Amino acid sequence: MEAPGDPESPRPPGGDRGRRVRAEKKGASNTVIGMIFGCYALFNLLASLAFGKYLVHIGAKFMFVAGMFVSGGVTVLFGVLDKVPEGPIFIALCFLVRVADAISFAAAITASFSILVKAFPNNVATVLGSLEIFSGLGLVLGPPLGGFLYQSFGYEVPFIFLGCVVLLMVPLNMYILPNYEADPGEHSFWKLITLPKVALIAFVINSLSAGLGFLDPTLSLFVLEKFNLPAGYVGLVFLGLALCYAISSPLFGLLSDKMPHLRKWLLVFGSLITAGCYMLLGPVPVLHIKSQLWLLVLVLVVNGVSAGMSIIPTFPEILSCAYENGFEEGLSTLGLVSGLFGATWSVGAFLGPTLGGFLYEKIGFEWAAAIQGLLPLTSGLAMGLYYLLEHSRKRRPISQDILGTEEERTALLPNEI
Repeated sequence: MEAPGDPESPRPPGGDRGRRVRAEKKGASNTVIGMIFGCYALFNLLASLAFGKYLVHIGAKFMFVAGMFVSGGVTVLFGVLDKVPEGPIFIALCFLVRVADAISFAAAITASFSILVKAFPNNVATVLGSLEIFSGLGLVLGPPLGGFLYQSFGYEVPFIFLGCVVLLMVPLNMYILPNYEADPGEHSFWKLITLPKVALIAFVINSLSAGLGFLDPTLSLFVLEKFNLPAGYVGLVFLGLALCYAISSPLFGLLSDKMPHLRKWLLVFGSLITAGCYMLLGPVPVLHIKSQLWLLVLVLVVNGVSAGMSIIPTFPEILSCAYENGFEEGLSTLGLVSGLFGATWSVGAFLGPTLGGFLYEKIGFEWAAAIQGLLPLTSGLAMGLYYLLEHSRKRRPISQDILGTEEERTALLPNEI
């Protein structure tokens, strides 16, 4: 469950921008506002690594339920921050609530991934892909529902309503979720991330997260300036991306589980297609293609599909690589993989909007989007090159093996005589 404005997914804009306006009215400078929003990614990164490491010690079920409880509570608090007097007290409470939101979100996501993979070990990608259906529904229904509540009842009600919904889920999950007991593992995040394949997949996750984060502060401004759309229609532009991501994710998850050998190429080609989409969002001026609204929507639709194609296989690929390199099959390794996934995603969620906003101001949306597309292009090519090298090593000619065996046998003959 995502609180409004969590920078963890390709959602339409709205929640963060509304909070930014409120913070400005309370006397917070642009620098302070940037720090308030930036601290989310930092603490989400640190908390994901910590919770992944100590998942077994804390307990997956307790971590998930506690994360949901705190997340629901701080979402309610977001709604009442407007009542706090302006000045240092308001700024301090903004930092406190934002940090608590990041930590609780990291706890819930890290534990939920681990619980699901533990419960469905043979259908990892299918289950994770199916979850994205509900993420997509949240992205589609969230903005209009939040807008309706805001216009009808004011600023506080959307946050209080969502926070109460999350809190109501706590006793339900306490009753439904099983308890998984496990012994702490011997391996660490450092050993996991230093595996070359895992490091490259982490780069892919980071580049995809940065790209989706880039769209949040920049695309809505570009659409308003370029096509003069009413503000109420801007969210509809994002609809194609969210819906296509939600629909395609479970399909790619099912395909990944049924044919695991295709995972690597889904990941590679998904990243390359995503890179092409960012080149065409503007489009980049060197292509000499006129910017049109239908083309922008079409590119976002393709981007939604390519995002599902490349994101869904990453988790099972990291997990299988960990098992192949001696990590024990259990909750301890699942915690490490879940924490690593959340941490690398949060890094991209911070870099994307930060770098994107800077580039948008300096060189415009068209070039900024193209530069952003270089990240998935680089990660996709690097990942593809790694898989090709891995494939060539595994397919060493049988004749070489036979020749080596004969040479060894000949060398041993004199000694045997």
